[in-house]
Amino acid sequence: MVRSELVENIFRKKSFLCVGLDTDLSKIPSHLLKEKDPIFEFNKQIIDATEKYTVAYKPNIAFYEAEGTRGWDALQKTIEYLPKDCFSIADAKRGDIGNTSDMYAKAFFKTLSFDSVTVAPYMGQDSVSPFLAYEGKWAIVLALTSNSGSEDFEQKDLSIGGKLYEKVIQSVQTWGSPNNLMFVVGATKADKLAEIRKVCPDHFFLVPGVGAQGGSLEEVAKYGLNKDCGLLVNSSRGIIYASSRTDFKEKAALEAQKMQHEMSKYL
Repeated sequence: MVRSELVENIFRKKSFLCVGLDTDLSKIPSHLLKEKDPIFEFNKQIIDATEKYTVAYKPNIAFYEAEGTRGWDALQKTIEYLPKDCFSIADAKRGDIGNTSDMYAKAFFKTLSFDSVTVAPYMGQDSVSPFLAYEGKWAIVLALTSNSGSEDFEQKDLSIGGKLYEKVIQSVQTWGSPNNLMFVVGATKADKLAEIRKVCPDHFFLVPGVGAQGGSLEEVAKYGLNKDCGLLVNSSRGIIYASSRTDFKEKAALEAQKMQHEMSKYL
């Protein structure tokens, strides 16, 4: 999906919501476990319930890898089922030496046909470049994440000045463009968004941490919006596990609608 299509969809739906499909067999409603493919059946019903409120879906690959071949089968079916106007994100956090990253990029962009994949930049430019070589595809690079462990490395002061995450953003944005490169910036670090937005005014940010992790949508919008919106705000558990009963679809739709309604006021 190219940038203009993503931006058009955001303003048409008045939403910059991304729904995270972190599908855990131990958490989905128990009645679905009778289905032939409970993972896909859960995802299908969540997608049906939320698609008019969202512009992106983000399967967390770990939840599918953990189930072996049936998990990969469910992931394939999920990708094929996603609405064509919704941006797809493989939350895989890949990044390795060049020839290995080539294979990761092929796996997610050609074999599975995702629009984007999350990438760890620790190993440098040659580990990220293969993900930037596909037309109409995106690398979403980890910058300032929402977890408490971001203090261990990402937020460390450098002897040359600034923080490590700031150096990452400054360097990585020269490897691509706002048309194929996004950054992960956690909602729990919303006060840093204004500074990061000054450094890269045109890039999209994927923002996890709103909802179950306590991030504020209002603050994210205040500090992160740009003329094209420039934000994809993810909610996973707060939407897909809003209920563990047979009404899980309705509850998921309600939570997604609430977020979309608030987003519409900020756009």
